[in-house]
Amino acid sequence: MNTIVFLTSIVSLGLLLWGSVSRAQAEGLAQVTETRLANGLQVLMLPNSKAPVVSVQVWYKVGSGNEALGHSGLAHLTEHLMFRGTKKYGPKQFSRIVQKNGGQDNAFTGRDYTAYFENLASDRLAIALDLESDRMTGLLVDEEKFFTEKKVVQEERRLRIKDDPSASLFEEVMAAAFKSHPYKRPITGWMEDLESLNHSDFLSFYGKYYQPANATLIVAGDYDKGTLLPLIEKTFGRIPKGESLPPVTIKEPPQEAEKRVILRREAQLPFVVLAYHVPSFPHPDSFSLEVMSQILAGGKSSRLHEKIVYQEQKALDAGADYAFSSKDPFLFFLYAQAMPGQTPELIEERLVQELEDWEKTPPIPEELERAKNQIEAAFIFAQDSIFYQANLLGRYQTLGNWKDLNKFLPGIRAVQQSDLLRVYRTYFQGRNKTVGVLIPIKQAIGDRK
Repeated sequence: MNTIVFLTSIVSLGLLLWGSVSRAQAEGLAQVTETRLANGLQVLMLPNSKAPVVSVQVWYKVGSGNEALGHSGLAHLTEHLMFRGTKKYGPKQFSRIVQKNGGQDNAFTGRDYTAYFENLASDRLAIALDLESDRMTGLLVDEEKFFTEKKVVQEERRLRIKDDPSASLFEEVMAAAFKSHPYKRPITGWMEDLESLNHSDFLSFYGKYYQPANATLIVAGDYDKGTLLPLIEKTFGRIPKGESLPPVTIKEPPQEAEKRVILRREAQLPFVVLAYHVPSFPHPDSFSLEVMSQILAGGKSSRLHEKIVYQEQKALDAGADYAFSSKDPFLFFLYAQAMPGQTPELIEERLVQELEDWEKTPPIPEELERAKNQIEAAFIFAQDSIFYQANLLGRYQTLGNWKDLNKFLPGIRAVQQSDLLRVYRTYFQGRNKTVGVLIPIKQAIGDRK
């Protein structure tokens, strides 16, 4: 078959499939029922009867970005403490009850949110609502429990960050990239801040942010429409309305000088990170930045992997990361870990060159279409999971409005080559860059275990 005809057919098929999945997504979101209880709790309900299961999620509008100076890590620590028991359900009973009923539960903390979830059989829905409503304001955490859990969080930080040189480098780069915005602080918290946190800090934080008006409840799955809302009213509706909370209004000033971070740490190989300040969704440029990230690092056919890892064999791994959605503008990362014998200077040079080549050899139509299709496929296929459907609703509602989900696929599909060049010239030029370099050092003989 003629190559042009073949590619045209593929593009046409992609457009046809995109049209059908876009309609399917719109129809799915049209099923969402939105209500707000008298105490301010936002409730989103999404029916899905494919399987007799439900996902119950509670998203609080509080994360590391809401912590006071010197209190980094408090949001994540509070997440841990939410499993330490209430008057009704003692320590460690929460997860045991969920597991005993054949379900799964967990939680996660971000820069702008903390979320909790239970995935259960449909006939166990009332259990999840009872448990989550009980701990929204009913935690009983004494000083002993607080300090015990704080040690757990400190050890978690040591294992995940302190003992991982590349993770430590990312932390240092973010701390340098931001002057004033709380995004400069790690979600896990600085160890010194964790050490100084006390029981009263937790009680104040929990009392301020864990309240109905600062949360969204999402129930997705196979449920009885006639009984769900009364059940929610019975469990969550009894909770008193808390005080209104002012939003975080700190704005990061434009970066006026290129910054550089050198981290010398015991490690096997050099690692290099480039970070650029960029906007987040729903900014119009977020779609182009998402596509740019996919072209640069979306799998083994991406530019960074194909050139630096496969062809040149200069790096063991190379990638890009764009968070897409956050409350405030965040960072676009490029990174690579050097192959043995390669210098960090060479790796940095290659990453910079790949960016510069963005304008010299702009993405061709096939690259652009492949990236769009990959993003769309991942977005649609992930929604086969009821958990992920609820997760998307919670995330978008917490950061803005769940209805913005309707903008995602059209926004991705509308990206053109000219948009990719515009965002490159806008955000990847001049002083808007922070460089992080990990330089391996040898362990001293006396430090060896």
